[in-house]
Amino acid sequence: MSDENQIEIAQSFIALHVRPGRSQPDASHALVLARYEQCEDMAQALVLHAQNWAFKENLPEQEILLRCHQGLLADASGFSAPEAGWVISRLAELLDWPFAQFVSPGTA
Repeated sequence: MSDENQIEIAQSFIALHVRPGRSQPDASHALVLARYEQCEDMAQALVLHAQNWAFKENLPEQEILLRCHQGLLADASGFSAPEAGWVISRLAELLDWPFAQFVSPGTA
């Protein structure tokens, strides 16, 4: 069984790769899958980091999510602005934190 059959890509992630007025992603399934895995891995990796910030620094959840988002928007992170937003949304979901979506710089 191939990896493609084992991993279900979240529809919310697929939507990042679909242009308005289209129904299919602009990128190949392999590319979308690779990006999805990278974004999901990053969200999972940020869980402990975010929990530590909340505990040690006593920062509000939304401040932690915002700081993580700003880090993902850095050019060196390798994530696009829509992917960074998805990662933070997924991070909030994993932590069971409320998420008030914010607008990324340059996307308003």
